[in-house]
Amino acid sequence: MNPSHIEHIGIAVEDLESAISFYENIFGLKCYKIEDVPDQKVKTAFFMIGETKIELLASTDTDSPVGKFIEKRGEGIHHIAFAVEKIDEKLKFASEAGIRLIDSKARRGAEGLNIAFLHPKSTFGVLTELCEESNKKHND
Repeated sequence: MNPSHIEHIGIAVEDLESAISFYENIFGLKCYKIEDVPDQKVKTAFFMIGETKIELLASTDTDSPVGKFIEKRGEGIHHIAFAVEKIDEKLKFASEAGIRLIDSKARRGAEGLNIAFLHPKSTFGVLTELCEESNKKHND
């Protein structure tokens, strides 16, 4: 797949404002964007540290994937995201390699990225996200 870098690490939190305050006051990071992602029933907050982002995820509905994650496992690391190019080709490659996909085709995510998830049962228990900048073309 040849990812260029870790795009972000997603952390599920119950209280977005408290978590933002923690990262700003304890680590001295600056939240540069807060975004609602209605189709994923989540509100996100982003911090930059080097080339990698921290994405805080707060559920806006207890029936959302993040809401269910927190209910089952509590707050904590939710996923790791890798930056890739030609995301739909990467998904095809993963599928042909026997990796279980959550998304068989890229979709729009936070910050306008094209995103897709690989199932944690195929990635050693880690929910894995592939991200591609939206100005990059992917196969439709």
